[in-house]
Amino acid sequence: MPEQPGQPEEPGERAARPADSEAAAPQQPTSNRRAGMLIGLLCLLLGFALVVQVRSTTDASGLGAARQEDLVSILDDLSAREDRLRQDIATQEELRDRLVSGDDQSDTALAEALLREQQLAILAGTVAAEGPGIELTVSDPGAEVGPEVLLNAIQELRAAGAEAMQVGDVRIGVSSAVTGRAGLLVIDGIELTAPYTIRAIGDPQTLEIALNIPGGVVNTVSRAGGEATIEQQDAVVVSALRPVDDPEYARPAEDEED
Repeated sequence: MPEQPGQPEEPGERAARPADSEAAAPQQPTSNRRAGMLIGLLCLLLGFALVVQVRSTTDASGLGAARQEDLVSILDDLSAREDRLRQDIATQEELRDRLVSGDDQSDTALAEALLREQQLAILAGTVAAEGPGIELTVSDPGAEVGPEVLLNAIQELRAAGAEAMQVGDVRIGVSSAVTGRAGLLVIDGIELTAPYTIRAIGDPQTLEIALNIPGGVVNTVSRAGGEATIEQQDAVVVSALRPVDDPEYARPAEDEED
């Protein structure tokens, strides 16, 4: 029989329909499986990252395995530092109020300038200083305490509020450098041999607590083969002086006019 006439099909339609239906059937399950595998892999990586982060944080802090008395010492140290900062803030606020509202502004400003000069001289190490503090003695019978141990002690004391320090006959300043080798340390070009004596002026209890925190100076010296002894004193004298170098490049800045 002759074929019935009808609408002609586009040449590409007859071939396209079977091809689409054949490709769609296997692609759907494959895509789902790949998506599921990818989601599972991402979850696994995320869980692994979280575990590593938690362990790293615990190891870095070092507080998880600390004893109760060690935690109390750390808390006391932080509380002392907070009290010192609050006291400094209160002092500065009181001075600000006196300068702003007082009738004797000139006298107050002059007295404050003289006081500031004395304080800066102490901090710069150009004048002798005395006050309560501690004396830290680091013995090193086996010549195993390196410069990094002594530098750690200086930095810890400074962070705990030490206002003036000297090691042996060397006054410690902001630019002091500790070099050399175990058994023969050098501070600012001056050789020192054990036992090393550090005199620091500040709150005695705060300074001693800072040195005794877990993993602190006392523990570090012990691990290095030495021994650290601390003695609180009501009157510590820091008599060593730092030389004053004339600046080669820096000059006082002139006030800019509005």
